[in-house]
Amino acid sequence: MAKILVIDDEPDILALIKNILQKDNHLVTTVVNPEKILTSEFSNFDLILLDVMMPGMDGFTFCKEIRGIVDCPIIFLTAKTMEIDIMYGLGLGADDYITKRATRCNIKNIA
Repeated sequence: MAKILVIDDEPDILALIKNILQKDNHLVTTVVNPEKILTSEFSNFDLILLDVMMPGMDGFTFCKEIRGIVDCPIIFLTAKTMEIDIMYGLGLGADDYITKRATRCNIKNIA
């Protein structure tokens, strides 16, 4: 069982990811706005899943700010699929970069 922080500005995406991870008995915390997370909370997580394109602070900026204080893996989970974005995200200290599908579906019908 891992403690996982998922940050994405789309509530439906957060709900889907949380549902899937909780089925494997992981403890999942979801956050819509990364600026609302306290620095002291990061030591509680075993993994951070992070979107890139969010209003306010984007995932690249967030990763850059926390990488020095976070020991757990950070994985981008994003619709940005360009090789330059992937290289940039990994260069910021992300441990992996997973791209979302380009096509959208009705998540409410899947969950």
